[in-house]
Amino acid sequence: MSESWQAGVVVFAANPQIWRFQFHPEVWILIAGVLFLVRYAVKVIAPNFVPPNEEIYTRKNFYAFWAALFALWFASDWPMHDISEEYLYSVHMVQHMIISLIVPPLLLTALPVWLTKAIFGTFSGDRTFTKRISNPIAAGVCYNLIVIVTHLPFAVNYSIESGAFHYFLHLAVFISSLWMWLPIINPMKEYRISLPTQMVYLFLMSVVPTVPAGFLTFAGGALYDAYDHQVRLWGIDITTDQQLAGLVMKLAGSIYLWVWIAARFFQWSRRNQPEMVLVETKAENTKVL
Repeated sequence: MSESWQAGVVVFAANPQIWRFQFHPEVWILIAGVLFLVRYAVKVIAPNFVPPNEEIYTRKNFYAFWAALFALWFASDWPMHDISEEYLYSVHMVQHMIISLIVPPLLLTALPVWLTKAIFGTFSGDRTFTKRISNPIAAGVCYNLIVIVTHLPFAVNYSIESGAFHYFLHLAVFISSLWMWLPIINPMKEYRISLPTQMVYLFLMSVVPTVPAGFLTFAGGALYDAYDHQVRLWGIDITTDQQLAGLVMKLAGSIYLWVWIAARFFQWSRRNQPEMVLVETKAENTKVL
């Protein structure tokens, strides 16, 4: 993405060679760093926390980790990164959905309990910090604030101009999303909120994104100058691109969260089913007597 100045206004120009390969060493450095840290945790830290007769990680931890790493790479490397940064805001939205809704829950699922305790113990020596960091109100407010800020025109346009700011926004999205999921998928189950509260919490997380999604869906002109150029991938014009981005944010994001809500509802129902049967049995016995 290049830019020029005309009458004091920044004019963005996209490279016409849309499918040219672009190597992103920072992505592979990140992947390599994650793999190094995981190996260090398993080989060096684990012996101090895990008894010899217990497994260091489960099969669920193993598959969740590799799924999270693959999703992170897929969203950050060529071609998705380049298409989302230079050509289509709708692909940019898909990229953000993966970073905020797919990778964090997988990563938290991949964390064994002993490693979670080791991480939290590094930053604090008491349970007060752990309880505060798992506070759903603070996590939800921070997540939704980042959602709103990252969709403001000045933030989107400047992130295309500045690579450093672009990666800062992605880091903010990832950290706030990881925090948002923590009260739900904390490996330390005692710090999770209750299942009914999780359902309400996830519903609220699906409400605020409807605001920027509405602007994107019903906007008549270009909201983001960085994507308003003559090079149109698959012939998608700027208005259609914004509408698709709004649909991805609202429909795909909301459906995904509602699947989580439904799963929590059925989980809560199964847990309470024995109690309900017991109450009904007692009521029937009372009638017989």
